Amino acid sequence: MENILIIGGLGTIGRPLTEELRKRGYKVWICDLRHVGDEEYTRCDISDYRQLERLFSEYNFKVVFSLAAEFGRNNGEMYYEQLWRTNAIGTRNILELQKDFPFKLIHASSSEIYGDLNERFYKEDMVPAPQKNDYAISKWVNELQCKNFRDRYNNQIMVLRFFNAYGPGEFYNNYRSVVCLFCYRALHKIPYQVYEGYHRVFMYIDDFIPTLANACEKFIDGEVINIGGVEYRPITDLHDIIVKITGNDMGVILPEDKHNVLNKRPDIDKSIKLLDHNPTIILEEGVAKTIEWMKEVYKI
Repeated sequence: MENILIIGGLGTIGRPLTEELRKRGYKVWICDLRHVGDEEYTRCDISDYRQLERLFSEYNFKVVFSLAAEFGRNNGEMYYEQLWRTNAIGTRNILELQKDFPFKLIHASSSEIYGDLNERFYKEDMVPAPQKNDYAISKWVNELQCKNFRDRYNNQIMVLRFFNAYGPGEFYNNYRSVVCLFCYRALHKIPYQVYEGYHRVFMYIDDFIPTLANACEKFIDGEVINIGGVEYRPITDLHDIIVKITGNDMGVILPEDKHNVLNKRPDIDKSIKLLDHNPTIILEEGVAKTIEWMKEVYKI
């Protein structure tokens, strides 16, 4: 089977994707920022062209998943230097190398690119509203970079826009996803902020990874695809579920988050049709599994 590279292979999505692709018989290499003793792993900072070039010079990759990014709204505001080096310069380096080492690129984009469109469903052909934070802006810049290199150099690129993936494997820090933050802080009795009137579609990791793996087998050059769940829920529902499971009510209810989008709901018809996407796990079940995993990992 052909060689696949996962850039950001040690992350929340990269690890289970690596396992899934290897189960399907692919030779999978990964790179990330840490030193790891694995023959199929290379330490690599994508903002350093030399490190990436060395990796691509050694192996003939047919498909590359670009998952590495400085993630999160607050992280992007506090550490914007790293955000722009990794997300913008790093993506540019990958696209430059694609000209010399042709491969199919699957680029991980984000629901954040849509801004606050105030539409019932976010569809791939919509023109985004202005983004509200540097992370969102950087992900839209990445899509423009990809389009530019397709138009100028015929780079083969498919863009996938992720909507609120969550579940076991996401280790806590202050800049992680809302499910991770709420679950961890509830378990450790740390207060967290819950904004009223905000809605999201949540997607459990086990519903997400098979679809992502399908992308290399069903690759369509130039395609842009939303990947998300089907449950459109208020953030307060997430809080209520966590309180019911943990018995700890640590939520501080607030009216507005000025730097965040009010509602995000994807149209996922293309992912169902083109990538066999099939989300089935409801929020109550996924949050319960996430909390059980956290209890085991953090010895609670």
